[in-house]
Amino acid sequence: MISRFLALSRMKKRLVAVASDSLLLGLALWGAFALRMEGPFHGLGTDYLLLYALTVATTIGCFIRLGLYRAIVRYLGDQALLAISGGVLASAVSLILFGYLLEVPIPRSVPVIYMALAFLVVGGTRMGVRALVQMPRNKDKEAIIIYGTGDRALQLAMALRQGELYRPVAFVTSGEHEPGTLLQGLPVVQETKLPALTRRHNAKRLLLALETEHNDRVAAILERVKDQPLLVQTIPAVNELITGEASINELRDLSVEDLLGRDAVHPDPALMGACIQGRSVMVTGAGGSIGSELCRQILHLKPSRLVLFERSEFSLYAIEQEMNARCLAQGLNTEIHAVLGSVVHQRRVKAVLQAFSVNTIYHTAAYKHVPLVEENVIEGLRNNVFGTWHTAEAAIAAGVSDFVLISTDKAVRPTNVMGATKRMAELVLQGLAQRQSNTRVSMVRFGNVLDSSGSVVPLFRRQINAGGPVTVTHPDITRYFMTIPEASQLVLQASSMGGQGEVFVLDMGKAVKIDQLARKMIRLMGKRVCTDEADDGDIQIIYSGLRPGEKLYEELLIGDNPLPTSHSRILKARERHLPWPQVAQLLERFDAACRDFDCQTVLDLLVEAPTAFTPSNELGDLIWRQGQQQVQRQAENFIRLGKGH
Repeated sequence: MISRFLALSRMKKRLVAVASDSLLLGLALWGAFALRMEGPFHGLGTDYLLLYALTVATTIGCFIRLGLYRAIVRYLGDQALLAISGGVLASAVSLILFGYLLEVPIPRSVPVIYMALAFLVVGGTRMGVRALVQMPRNKDKEAIIIYGTGDRALQLAMALRQGELYRPVAFVTSGEHEPGTLLQGLPVVQETKLPALTRRHNAKRLLLALETEHNDRVAAILERVKDQPLLVQTIPAVNELITGEASINELRDLSVEDLLGRDAVHPDPALMGACIQGRSVMVTGAGGSIGSELCRQILHLKPSRLVLFERSEFSLYAIEQEMNARCLAQGLNTEIHAVLGSVVHQRRVKAVLQAFSVNTIYHTAAYKHVPLVEENVIEGLRNNVFGTWHTAEAAIAAGVSDFVLISTDKAVRPTNVMGATKRMAELVLQGLAQRQSNTRVSMVRFGNVLDSSGSVVPLFRRQINAGGPVTVTHPDITRYFMTIPEASQLVLQASSMGGQGEVFVLDMGKAVKIDQLARKMIRLMGKRVCTDEADDGDIQIIYSGLRPGEKLYEELLIGDNPLPTSHSRILKARERHLPWPQVAQLLERFDAACRDFDCQTVLDLLVEAPTAFTPSNELGDLIWRQGQQQVQRQAENFIRLGKGH
């Protein structure tokens, strides 16, 4: 019967509601007289029937005026209850007026009794129909638990109830309400009751709906619920709800930033826009993880022109589309120019800088994947060292005022080719800073960036979604982490601070153990870690061993006496540097080795240069063996393909 009612058209449903209310209001009016006069047959005369009809008709008219019949019963809320209350009050007043006009005696208590009965029958029928309609849908919904009892938690519970997928079963108190109370008909329980609650309802998700001032408690909450087989998710931030970018019932996986246990580094507004606002800015490698986020941060600071320089056509197209969409949405007048090109082509870079009168360059273009650069030494050196040199020379020739290199913690006492090339790029810029004074050159060095391409975070996420195993190189390996927005903001602020040839680093707090990060991510995604082969956990962690050139521990400083800056979390490193003639001589020797495709000479030169590069004794042999193995695999493939034909 319920299904037949739901299948009716909207107009037919409204007619059914009007007919039902008319009948029920008449019964409520008769019941009010009967209760007051203690006689079930009192008030059935002609004058009383006319009184009933006029009162009911007036009430139905009030309900229509108040929009009660436009409300969908399935999503009935506070506004509908207010409409019922207003209509019932108007109905009682009309009863008194019509009784006076028709000279029908009405005891003073009858309107009061009638109001109570009318509210019960009109509101009660709607609540009952809503419960019947939702009952079969609730059975098919996934049970979820909400952590929090504030306004956001209550709004989330209401939104989820009206949706199609989730059914809230309880609130876990975060301090606003005492355990044992009821909110929206759901129990409020202590955190210690979470295991029993999870088993009873077979819940698979825990939704964090904390108030904004409690966001700093997320890491501690995750640590306390780590043993529960729950997928921990959250809801959008308040500013996203206000701007309409997201809805309250849009569930999201918790960002891994919540697991780091480190407060975010907040930017200094005075430093952020000094080299950007009203200027022409270019970002090399604009389509990469850091480059694209830099573009977003720069656009927010309202440059007059933003030049996107990128070698990958698809990446350039994606970031150009995003920047244009943001300009349109935010009403910005910034010119967006997408330019295809490589940083190793100095004349191309110079022509672009002159064409767009660039004032500031943020140089993010680089090869950064350690194992790939280990196997492609020549290309890694060409892109990271010569690409930086050529771009900087083009900037000096074009009269660019500020040049900022994005460096890495792997440039500190490097044990891999990627880190050594980045340190060599720093030496090149330090030499150029001594050679000239028109273009201010600075470098920004930071650790691993969460969710960037090549980061362990997206790798772990893919492995967990695939059912494992999760691969960690070593149980004791540690890394410094920061978020992509933090890294980008650091770059923008550092570009406003220093003089010539300075290296800036971020005070990133404590290093994070990769093994512990992997375990937290597994728990965060509602899985359990296998402790041994016989364990019935969900995801196994295996240790694959350190990759060629990989360190157990990364550093941010070569020296031990960093200098403070105007930002409390940004330090200035004291690094050894070379005069430009020596740097130029090294570059000539590197160029000759690259032309001869002599990987071993390139490695020897990286060791000879003051990069503090200390490769393992087997690194050169490893590269040669990998090359030989690749040739052998190609030969075998050709033979196999030949046999296939």
